[in-house]
Amino acid sequence: MKKAALVLCIIFTLLTFAGAGYVLYNDGGVNAGYAVIPMVFALASGAFYRSGR
Repeated sequence: MKKAALVLCIIFTLLTFAGAGYVLYNDGGVNAGYAVIPMVFALASGAFYRSGR
């Protein structure tokens, strides 16, 4: 379960950077949620990974 949380953290981190790039590419004309929502899931899965459960 811990390995799955690490993999999810990495995937959501990559999605966060892709979403931030998309927002910057469009000069901020699109919703910032493209970057924020994956960041929330990356932080949650990272916290789950660090808790050791």
